[in-house]
Amino acid sequence: MNTLVGWHVEMEFKEEGDRTRAVCMVRLGDGTEFRAHGNANRHPSDPEQLRVGEEIAGARALMDLASQLLQKAHTEIDEVSGRTSHPINR
Repeated sequence: MNTLVGWHVEMEFKEEGDRTRAVCMVRLGDGTEFRAHGNANRHPSDPEQLRVGEEIAGARALMDLASQLLQKAHTEIDEVSGRTSHPINR
């Protein structure tokens, strides 16, 4: 199998007290860039686990990114087909 294109997703995290914020960005082959965000809040009774906050915030940012990519793909399908497609949201 040949690789036609590769995507590199960049992700950064910011920690402030009990809050973790993730920001991710991907640049597609057509030059389009998408930025997405995700947040996690630690409950005061939970122990500090920096990695867990990053995983949750990161997962939420990637879910936001996935939603944006699905919307772009379906917009392109609609433009070519002349009908409305419906993305499956999971």
